[in-house]
This record gives sequence, C-alpha cells and structure tokens, in this order.
Amino acid sequence: MFAPELSGLGRALLVLGIVLVLLGLALMGKLPFLGRLPGDIRIYRDGFVFYFPLTSMLIVSVILSLILTLLRR
Repeated sequence: MFAPELSGLGRALLVLGIVLVLLGLALMGKLPFLGRLPGDIRIYRDGFVFYFPLTSMLIVSVILSLILTLLRR
C-alpha cells in the first residue's frame, strides 16, 4: 500500500542519519584526519590565524555526492 514511498523515505532517513553522525563526529574532533590533511591551508601570523580546509572539503563533497547518487537509484 505505502511500501514504495516508505522505502524511499526510509533510505533517505538512513542516509541523513549517517551524514549527521559523521558531521557530529567531525565537529567533536573524533575524526582526527579531517581538517589536518595535506592541502588544508593554515596561515599563522602575529595575532591572526587563517584556516581553509580545502582537501577536507573536497573529500566530504565526494562522499556526499556518492551518497546522494546512491539515494537517487
């Protein structure tokens, strides 16, 4: 009766939950490699710190793209 809608909704909720858990771990510092990869830009000056996690953002983007591609199938 409602199986097709619920399976898509269930899959979406599962992926959203996984993404939220990974985001929570990253924000808590439990993923030590995230933000400290080669290619992440850090500039330290007197009284100023600039940080741009370029490589980390690219990896997160690729992972999210793969997850969303799997969701669309």
